[in-house]
Amino acid sequence: MSWNLVTDEWRLKVLALALAVLMLGAVAFSQNPPTSKTMTFPISYTVPPNIMLINPPTKTDVTFSGLADVIKNVNPNNLIVSVDATRAQPGPAVSLNVNAKSLLPPGSVQVQNPPPIAVQVDARQVRELPVQVSARAAAGFTITKTNAICPGSPNPNPCKVHFDGPLSWETNLSATASLPGLVNVNTIDSPNQPVLLSNSNGTIDLSSCRTQPCVNLDVTSVNLHVEAAPGASSSTVPLLDAPPSHPPPAGYRVTGITVTPATVVINGDPAVLGRIRSISLPPVDLSNSTSDASFTVAIPYAAGVTGSPANATVRYSIAQNPNVSPSPP
Repeated sequence: MSWNLVTDEWRLKVLALALAVLMLGAVAFSQNPPTSKTMTFPISYTVPPNIMLINPPTKTDVTFSGLADVIKNVNPNNLIVSVDATRAQPGPAVSLNVNAKSLLPPGSVQVQNPPPIAVQVDARQVRELPVQVSARAAAGFTITKTNAICPGSPNPNPCKVHFDGPLSWETNLSATASLPGLVNVNTIDSPNQPVLLSNSNGTIDLSSCRTQPCVNLDVTSVNLHVEAAPGASSSTVPLLDAPPSHPPPAGYRVTGITVTPATVVINGDPAVLGRIRSISLPPVDLSNSTSDASFTVAIPYAAGVTGSPANATVRYSIAQNPNVSPSPP
């Protein structure tokens, strides 16, 4: 082959080669174009042992781009989203950066980091709690002893559990196990009763993880032992009206008072019932009463005491006082 055949019109030949390459690239890009996509991914957290994140988001949207053949294979196994909270300090709305990273070959996927998140950060603390037993005696019985026994514990009674969670959740924190039903025999043993946690805000739900890391209770169920003794657990006491919080208007007076019912039956610990001789009803306001008036009031049973009915009716007979002139209307 003559060299002249190669060198002749070389500029046209280079141009033709370049056009061919461009054409090949255009065909390839038309079949595998650059693509952008947004998907939802789970968030993993790195948290030091001295803090907890309360109600942090578990997922976030991530936008990424690349060639279509690569983008279609992106999933939570090869694109990870993480939050590093190792330097976070306790606070109500702490800003934390969210990092998204592709595990596919370098340069094949371009990832945009999601915006930062604001999270409540709290100090982490382990709290030891004795398990309190809640049991109710049937009529004719008095509970004399209750035990909560930790299964497998070297010192099973009294059972103490350990709550590992945010410091702010531990205000008025208590652990309770309840005996189902009423105690109507001398001894009841009830195994595997759940331990319920409560604080100033109510019951703490341990069935779902609302923190990072998750709160933990080392003992979740206990064995209950309850002893009871037969004995009188009810008595009948009178209901007493209280002086009115405000008397009738000037010129009127109370001439009679009727309380219905006159007595009630109360139930509870005999030792407590023995100290109750009567129940005083709450006062009522008669400042607008110039004739007979009836009031329904709640009966204030003492703590640990039950009774029936729940309400009483107090009827006041009111008449004009002949020795005092009524106030003008």
